[in-house]
Amino acid sequence: MSPEQPPLEIWGGPECSLNRVGDVFRDQIGLTGHDDREGDLDRFASLGLKTLRYPLLWERTEIAPGKFDWSWADRRLHRIRELGLGVVVGLVHHGSGPAWTDLLDPGFAEGLARFAGEAARRYPWIRDWTPVNEPLTTARFSALYGLWHPHRRDEPSFWLALLNQIDAVRGAMRAIRRIIPDARLIQTEDFGRTFATPPCQDQADHENRRRLMTWDLLCGRVTPQHGLYAHLSHMGFGPRLDGLSVDPCHPVIGLNHYVTSDRFLDHRLELYPSRLHGGNGRIAYADVEAVRALDPAPAGWREHLDTLWRRYQRPLIVTECHLGCTREEQLRWLHECWSAALDARRAGARVEAVTAWSLLGSFDWDSLLTRADGRYETGVFDLSEGSPRPTALAALVRHLALDGATDMALAAQSGWWRQTQRLLYPPGDLQRASGCAADPAAAQVILSPDLHPELVLECERRGLRLMAEADDEGQAWRFTASETPTARALDLLIDRRLYGEPVPETRHRDTADARIFSSMFP
Repeated sequence: MSPEQPPLEIWGGPECSLNRVGDVFRDQIGLTGHDDREGDLDRFASLGLKTLRYPLLWERTEIAPGKFDWSWADRRLHRIRELGLGVVVGLVHHGSGPAWTDLLDPGFAEGLARFAGEAARRYPWIRDWTPVNEPLTTARFSALYGLWHPHRRDEPSFWLALLNQIDAVRGAMRAIRRIIPDARLIQTEDFGRTFATPPCQDQADHENRRRLMTWDLLCGRVTPQHGLYAHLSHMGFGPRLDGLSVDPCHPVIGLNHYVTSDRFLDHRLELYPSRLHGGNGRIAYADVEAVRALDPAPAGWREHLDTLWRRYQRPLIVTECHLGCTREEQLRWLHECWSAALDARRAGARVEAVTAWSLLGSFDWDSLLTRADGRYETGVFDLSEGSPRPTALAALVRHLALDGATDMALAAQSGWWRQTQRLLYPPGDLQRASGCAADPAAAQVILSPDLHPELVLECERRGLRLMAEADDEGQAWRFTASETPTARALDLLIDRRLYGEPVPETRHRDTADARIFSSMFP
């Protein structure tokens, strides 16, 4: 870490996507109940967070053209300020604007810029802004894959949607800076690397250039020497690219990365189920999560931080760190991200913060927000029981906020994405390294006749250690018959143990007084 760098900060944010499928808007703030729970802000502050990424969404606020309802935002943003938290406000989060516009509308950028100016006038104390979250990802889902409104599936529409969002970001920041001259643009984007077999390498090269386009466009890097300039010019976008290159709007780089962000393209379709088959019109290939097919696994956080620092030499913030998985794996994902950020700082990168995303969990991301199935995944808080309950992630966040480190052994172990059992598809004749061996300490399971076989199998699967003897205080965790699934029961036990609350009697399906003890924890 450079001597002049302040300590790495831990930030947070509630998942706040407001996307549109057909004529239906889906609002995560409403689905999680945060819409009606102002007290959530005090819960967030109790974690020791320095800053919140927080929604001030165009769709929720401009209720008719030129008519604004600021009442919800007024209460929340002023409470955030009272709590002493910084804030990064987001104006569009996987949305396409209010009902009267969309990503392909020539008036989209101008409309968002007007809204941003109104927001800056109302909240002139806010320094950090994200006018559009993940423009490239939103353009892909809305105009290349057809999943979200306006449901287009062609490349020119995709690039038009991206360029309109980039213009909206630039226009919004101009409007904001007329009121707040030192306002910062924190530009988020999902970021990963695409790997490929040799026949698919051209497509992988295209995707690896494309993944940088949100930041490249804002930084004015898409000139005739850029690898995608000729491709976009052929579609008629040359004049827009030229205009962007002479008037850059340099951002703070906001890295969002998920375990599925790294992809692998493989021409050997017979190795994969048909649901993974696709192509580009020239070659057919399977498009799979790289972590499920490559050995060794992708490097992940550290590689991406290094890549972005070398390319842009701009301040970096991990703006989303979240894993929808069992609790111990959620801990390990955040811990690995935090460790990578510290390592990158020691190497000279200006990494400011790591953001624990999805503070309240989220709904229906397993269908990419296309189905209203109500499928919930937990975050730093768990809403499964009706009201927010802190999970073990809350304990880890507090450790990082207060001490910048943790001695939580469960978090420091290797995640499933580092284990050989992650592989679902054979690498075949690709060059294969030795792979990632399982962490012996994490994988060991000490069996006892007192432990129900179903519980033992679940702990073996998850790499949790068990012992059949009491902890230092002579207390045991008991299971009695009920309908609580094993995985859910273990998550609850980890939460109670690591968050520091008394361990309640926990119910587990078809089990009689099985005992699980503290050896799985530090």
